[in-house]
Amino acid sequence: MKKVLFLCTQNACRSQMAEAIANACLSGKIRAYSAGVSPGQIHPLAIETLGKMGIDVGHANSKHVDLFKNKDMDLVVTVCDNARDSCPCWPNDKTRIIHFPIDDPAKIRGSKQEVLAVFEEVANIIERELLPVVKRELDLEG
Repeated sequence: MKKVLFLCTQNACRSQMAEAIANACLSGKIRAYSAGVSPGQIHPLAIETLGKMGIDVGHANSKHVDLFKNKDMDLVVTVCDNARDSCPCWPNDKTRIIHFPIDDPAKIRGSKQEVLAVFEEVANIIERELLPVVKRELDLEG
């Protein structure tokens, strides 16, 4: 099974959502993980958005990228510029590192419904745009 690490700054929104959605949609093909270069707390609207998709992440916590830097990963996906610029080198030559920037939904201001709509759009981007890239990078087409 292929291993994928999604990396962002705080491991609070985008990378957590990517990990959960990838594990749900590509179950049996990959094992996804997520981490941050400066971990914080998982955003409650990320948890709520994933819950609406039928994905329970109540057990998840933010993790530092250092937990993974000596692990064999097939693919590392940075989802923000800060993570790309801070991404450590992997000791394994086979680890591919790609950048797929996604705007941080936690930076949006507005009513809960307006911000939740942005979180839901991020989930759609991950499912419809990022996962096909991951499948292609890992040669999982078909």
